[in-house]
Amino acid sequence: MDFRRGRGKEELEINLIPLIDVLLVIIIFLMLTTTYSRFSGLEINLPTADSPAAEQKSQEIEVAVTARGEVIINRSPVSGKDIESITAALQRLVPSGNSKPPVLVINADAQATHQRVIDVMQAAQRAGLANVTFATQATH
Repeated sequence: MDFRRGRGKEELEINLIPLIDVLLVIIIFLMLTTTYSRFSGLEINLPTADSPAAEQKSQEIEVAVTARGEVIINRSPVSGKDIESITAALQRLVPSGNSKPPVLVINADAQATHQRVIDVMQAAQRAGLANVTFATQATH
């Protein structure tokens, strides 16, 4: 009796499931690491125009008020502490003619008294300076 006869020969086969798993992992890796950049743009020719000369930038007058109440105009201290001396110092810096009026930038110390800043603003009003702004420091 031949017991091996009924078995027959087993067919050889290649298991493709691990190969497919490896290929899918490689495809996912490539998809995640590849940068897709699309360069699309329009080529535009903008029209040209003749414009007048650029406007003059307005002059700035910097006024610093220290914590002790001292007033410093364009890095030179004002001799007196009253409004009249501050007005006189500002009037010397105001240009005469039809030019743009300068902008007064007030840099007041955080410890400066409120009255000193008001004095500078009153002196600016008397000197004919209508454009007044305050400089601040950004908090980080």
